[in-house]
Amino acid sequence: MQSSKLIGACLIGLCAFATQALAWEPTKPIQLIVGFSAGGGTDVIARAIAAGAQEAMPQPIVVVNRPGAAGVIAADQVSRAAPDGYTLLVAGGSESTSLPNHQKVPYDLAASFRPVAHVIRLRMMMAVKSDSPIKSFKELVAYAKAHPGKMSYGTSGVGSLTHSMMLMVNKAADIDTFHVPYKGDADVMTALLSDQVQIALGSPDQLKPWIDSGKMTPLTLSSNDRYPGFPNVPTLKELGYDVYLENMKGIVAPAGLPEDVYAYLNDHLQKAMRTAAFKSVVERSNFEVQYMDGPTFGKTMQNMSNGIAAALKKSDTRKSPGGAGE
Repeated sequence: MQSSKLIGACLIGLCAFATQALAWEPTKPIQLIVGFSAGGGTDVIARAIAAGAQEAMPQPIVVVNRPGAAGVIAADQVSRAAPDGYTLLVAGGSESTSLPNHQKVPYDLAASFRPVAHVIRLRMMMAVKSDSPIKSFKELVAYAKAHPGKMSYGTSGVGSLTHSMMLMVNKAADIDTFHVPYKGDADVMTALLSDQVQIALGSPDQLKPWIDSGKMTPLTLSSNDRYPGFPNVPTLKELGYDVYLENMKGIVAPAGLPEDVYAYLNDHLQKAMRTAAFKSVVERSNFEVQYMDGPTFGKTMQNMSNGIAAALKKSDTRKSPGGAGE
């Protein structure tokens, strides 16, 4: 009887050892693909993750820039890669939730990727020039209803998140505004200040210098909660409009990623986010850290994509030159 118990205990211990032995761990560097050029916001986030991984993981994360087609080239590359944990993508921006609703892309958000973790949130804000008679979102809606199709807004391109944000606003508020796409966010700011457009959309950090200098007035945000940097600016949800859209930045892998590989990557990304190296980069860049596990990240992206799709059914999406931003 004692020998049977001993054999049973040994078998349990052996199974536990075998499970541990089979747990995945990287044996070579992991590539983190970025769909935009070095130095941009997405690239900085990727390098913050890589810096944290140096402290948290036995193998380095190597950032590889594959710019082009507003992130579509990089996303396509990762969607076709082996689901072995060695090829990852910084995703959640226009290439994931917005652009696929505006044009055909060679991948599917739900079918082509397995989300691993959400890392950084980038909110979006609406502003007008400070000398505009419009001082609140309520006044903007009233003006737009009185002048249908006359108010213009600038974004970083057709299919960009800011473009989709305004389409969602148009639908929710039942207004009609005219889209003027530009090649980048800096051009949008210039256009507003030179009276080429009446509304600018961008991240709070992009708009902050102009707001602080008294040249722009912030009206509202499309996040679920207020931005700490502008605590007096209400969200669209607060104002009674069901609009939620953010520029999410997280990590996804090719579809088919095994559970043990996902578990390792998710756990060690959380560890990387707690390192001094990661925190130093994000604090210097004024990014907001926001962790979500893979399933939550994936569901949130899909909900945003669905909201954009619904807005597009009502909108007039004029095809004009311009990139789609990050």
